[in-house]
Amino acid sequence: MLIKIVNKSHHSTPSFATSQSAGQDLRAFLPEGPVLILSGGRALIPTGLHLALPQGFEAQVRPRSGLAYKNGVTVLNSPGTIDADYRGDVGVILINHGAEPFEVIDGERIAQLVIAKYEVVEWHCVETLNETNRGEGGFGSTGKS
Repeated sequence: MLIKIVNKSHHSTPSFATSQSAGQDLRAFLPEGPVLILSGGRALIPTGLHLALPQGFEAQVRPRSGLAYKNGVTVLNSPGTIDADYRGDVGVILINHGAEPFEVIDGERIAQLVIAKYEVVEWHCVETLNETNRGEGGFGSTGKS
């Protein structure tokens, strides 16, 4: 699939790290210098990327496991959704759950981008739904193991 992209940063366009990777790394575009995220703080980090996704597709912005594990830094609205009709900068909202401040530097890999197909649905209002064994049980109702 070909997707049109405008790259206003000086970094390479997203690419797959391995032949079976689902996500492509997004890099911080911070030409004016690093951004410090204090413990418990959050920041919107630009990437310099603008996309034109085909209708019926979205781009999902997801955390990088290494940042989360090593620093407690993750994507706040995970997964963030980039809609097919959005043309602005692909920004990444990072939050620092770690105990120490975290400095985001220009070019740092901060998130992953996954392209996903979605279905457009129409709602059909009814009075009742068909019964199932599970019923309305949720939030752990099926047990621990």
